[in-house]
Amino acid sequence: MVYVTRLEHFNAAHRLFNPAWSKEQNEQAFGKCANENWHGHNYELYVTVKGNPDPDTGFLFDARQLGALIREKVTDKLDHKNLNLDVDFMRDKMCSSENLSIEIWKQLSPHLPSGVSLHCIKLYETPRIYIEYFGE
Repeated sequence: MVYVTRLEHFNAAHRLFNPAWSKEQNEQAFGKCANENWHGHNYELYVTVKGNPDPDTGFLFDARQLGALIREKVTDKLDHKNLNLDVDFMRDKMCSSENLSIEIWKQLSPHLPSGVSLHCIKLYETPRIYIEYFGE
């Protein structure tokens, strides 16, 4: 089994806010992330796929094709967007990095070639906070 990781980057804004809660409850739970004027992050997205290399190419999955897939299905939809308002696959979800990681998995998984599967989505929200998701 071989693992290949591709790194992509995007910038996005969001707000953590539970509409069923009061402003005070949201501020207590989410702090500055509940800011009514949004806030943004410079995200680093690591997508790791796994499988066995093709005997003809030696590749598990061509890194250029993997990058193109990530950009088409994920980062082009997220970059310089408001996650709460602009991103169809985040609509009506709490826009936490945890949920974003799960939704990124769902966007990529069905489009991988036969014999290649997702191993991990690692999403850095800040240099000190990251999420790892290994599927359900």
